[in-house]
Amino acid sequence: QVQLVESGGGLVQAGGSLRLSCAASGRTFSTYAMGWFRQAPGKEREFVAAIRWSDGNTYYADSVKGRFTISRDNAKKTVYLQMNSLKPEDTALYYCAARSPYYSGNYAYEGAYGFWGQGTQVTVSS
Repeated sequence: QVQLVESGGGLVQAGGSLRLSCAASGRTFSTYAMGWFRQAPGKEREFVAAIRWSDGNTYYADSVKGRFTISRDNAKKTVYLQMNSLKPEDTALYYCAARSPYYSGNYAYEGAYGFWGQGTQVTVSS
């Protein structure tokens, strides 16, 4: 099992920044990559960004490219999501997820992520 705990959410004005953290514990060696997803009220959960543990390769949704940066600290088993130039439409519950090594490609595919955190709320006011 892999346990994931997110932190860093909060209320921020449009144009502001937040940094989310996701601390992983347990059988983290069984994970291949980590991802961030978000779900706004009344909407389906969507992919935000992902990063591979081994080489740090990153993947982003078009909606956040150039504004969000995902990074990882292998020693701390922690993944970060730096969010800049936040917009009201970024308001959502943000989830951290651990990706199984048995899937390849398409880092936006939710089914490839076997473990999920409880989420941290991000609210951007206009």
